[in-house]
Amino acid sequence: MRNLFFGAFCLLSLSLSAQNKAAQDAEMNRFIDNLMSKMTLDEKLGQLNLPSAGDITTGQAKSSDIAGKIKNGLVGGLFNIKGVDKIREVQRVAVEESRLKIPLIFGMDVIHGYETGFPIPLGLAATWDMQAIERSARIAAIEASADGIFWTFSPMVDVSRDPRWGRVSEGNGEDPFLGGQIAKAMIKGYQGDNTYSDNKHIMACVKHYALYGAAEAGRDYNTTDMSRMRMFNEYMYPYKAAVEAGVGSVMASFNEVDGVPATANKWLMDDVLRKQWGFDGFVVTDYTGISEMIDHGIGDLQEVSARALKAGIDMDMVSEGLLSTLPKSLKEGKVNQADIDKACRRILEAKYKLGLFKDPYKFMDSKRAKTEIYTPQNLAEARKIAAESYVLLKNANNTLPLKKQGTVAVVGPLAKSAVNMAGTWSVAVPLDKAPTVVQSITDALGKNGKVIYAKGSNLVADAKLEEHATMFGRSLGRDNRTKEELLKEALDAAKQSDVIVAALGESSEFSGESSSRTNLNIPDVQQELLAELLKTGKPVVLVLFAGRPMTLSWEQANVPAILNVWFGGSMAAPAIADVLFGDANPSGKLPATFPQNVGQIPLFYNHKNTGRPLGEGKWFEKFRSNYLDVSNEPLYPFGYGLSYTQFSYSDITLSSANLNENGEITASVTVTNTGKVEGKEVVQLYIRDIVGSVTRPVKELKGFEKISLKAGESKTVSFKISPELLKFYNYDLQYVFEPGDFDVMIGGDSKDVKTARFTLN
Repeated sequence: MRNLFFGAFCLLSLSLSAQNKAAQDAEMNRFIDNLMSKMTLDEKLGQLNLPSAGDITTGQAKSSDIAGKIKNGLVGGLFNIKGVDKIREVQRVAVEESRLKIPLIFGMDVIHGYETGFPIPLGLAATWDMQAIERSARIAAIEASADGIFWTFSPMVDVSRDPRWGRVSEGNGEDPFLGGQIAKAMIKGYQGDNTYSDNKHIMACVKHYALYGAAEAGRDYNTTDMSRMRMFNEYMYPYKAAVEAGVGSVMASFNEVDGVPATANKWLMDDVLRKQWGFDGFVVTDYTGISEMIDHGIGDLQEVSARALKAGIDMDMVSEGLLSTLPKSLKEGKVNQADIDKACRRILEAKYKLGLFKDPYKFMDSKRAKTEIYTPQNLAEARKIAAESYVLLKNANNTLPLKKQGTVAVVGPLAKSAVNMAGTWSVAVPLDKAPTVVQSITDALGKNGKVIYAKGSNLVADAKLEEHATMFGRSLGRDNRTKEELLKEALDAAKQSDVIVAALGESSEFSGESSSRTNLNIPDVQQELLAELLKTGKPVVLVLFAGRPMTLSWEQANVPAILNVWFGGSMAAPAIADVLFGDANPSGKLPATFPQNVGQIPLFYNHKNTGRPLGEGKWFEKFRSNYLDVSNEPLYPFGYGLSYTQFSYSDITLSSANLNENGEITASVTVTNTGKVEGKEVVQLYIRDIVGSVTRPVKELKGFEKISLKAGESKTVSFKISPELLKFYNYDLQYVFEPGDFDVMIGGDSKDVKTARFTLN
């Protein structure tokens, strides 16, 4: 009886909620209908125009006379403007000096934190901790909204299997399922319950729709081409997950899809995004996305602008193609008034939902800006999450954790750089406030030990390359001493030490947008420095800064301990010290495969078999799918990461060996901490569809849970498996499950797993 009452109560609540939403929508529609009835064509087109304010330059073009255009109703929003007082003044111009007093929307690339910087997104993904990721977005939203920003161009959910592509640092790695869960967590952190009922939640913008991470040759902005079946099975899920989470806006990608740039691709923007997935927010281009289609070769500015509007683009970032060419296209019949009205309405709806028509200054409380940004509490959270993102790749002979005693030589071009700690796309982070690795290790040692610092080498031998890799105020300060002089200083420091911490790798702008690489090794002079440090016979810990999977075969063979720290944000260095000295136990797991060399790329765990697969455990067989010179195996597999303790897994227990089409089974393992210290483990569930109507991957991530275990403690982890979890897109792009046998695999990474089999009837 109680269950019947509860069920009826839930249905009544849902019914009332639906009624309330319908009433709110009707009220919004009446308001917007009335407003649009007063708008001229130019004012409607103005809502579609998103110029850059120019505070932070991210591209070539700059808009002029922005204030005049705002007064004339020719601007719908601005981005790249920082500071609540400055934003308030611009908003004042819009709502007090324009004819219809329509407020502006203010956006920024709040990618992994606002002023409090969190790990780069690839590092956040390495936590496999959705609560931590949601908290990072929540803090970013609070800080950004306190400073007048209420629209973020995040999350970036592009799946990428090619670490040559620089923007792999800004995404969640190679797996669509993990990327989808992160998308949901980020959007929840930014948007809350999607009502924007207070001034501390901001609108998210999922990007880059679609397939941007599959650029050919890993070269940014390059062509993308794949079958639609591959699109839907391997690349599209994170975007769809973002839509299901209620994301407020979507950003179109630069690349082409099926031979048509995404910005003008009606199938992508309308048929899939709106009709199939039900997205009801607005779509914005990326920076100059419309005008760049001229170089793609599909028309002049008037033609590409008309095609973008007809495809479903609502807002034009920087190009001003919609504003400047649509009046002519309307007269010539290339677009119609309904197309323009539809786009204008979507922008106005977003502003209405954000509450801007009721209070255009809702997000412009200068008191909040003084008390809610870069706070000690936020920095403490950033430090905790940074430590959780670091991945221990090797720890021979328990080199780590270090003891807080003796003399530590801290060597390397990243050891004393504050401005590189935050990582790429940290546009609002005060770079100079970040502690350095040297400072943080010194603080951790206190009076019990001593630190000796030496730079050891420049970032790279080529001064011009270093200039390209340290843009936007991230200079390492190139040392004009000779390579030999720098090396001698480092070796002198090493001789006086008990242990060497080598802070090496990429600079923060060695990855990110327009930072593609063909060589993924640690840069030349740094590798030489590392080799010489190893020759001293002292224990060496490689603290690796990276914005992508790197090729570390030599390092794995020769360096005792390797800690991959990505770029950890504002508190990267204190978190590094926490892990090095054991105050935090590393628990990060790789969200992307690390290849042995670039010749293996693309290399990813959820690949398909060929008709001639290589035998288990073999390196080479003639007339099999393999290489002559290197094995097929990665250096470090997807999901891999060590701890200062060890975990053992029991065999898998299935609640049943048979799954019915309307049923559910449970797969369970018992995980035991067999080491001596408390630690966290990411328990990962993979499934393989043994036989399908089309070829299926050798395994796919379908679930995970991060658990904490004290030394000697055990915990049973269970995963529910339903037919819904087994669905895929078949040859006809129908989303189906098919009867047959399935392998279920559970383990601590994608390679080291326990296996059981069940049958879907």
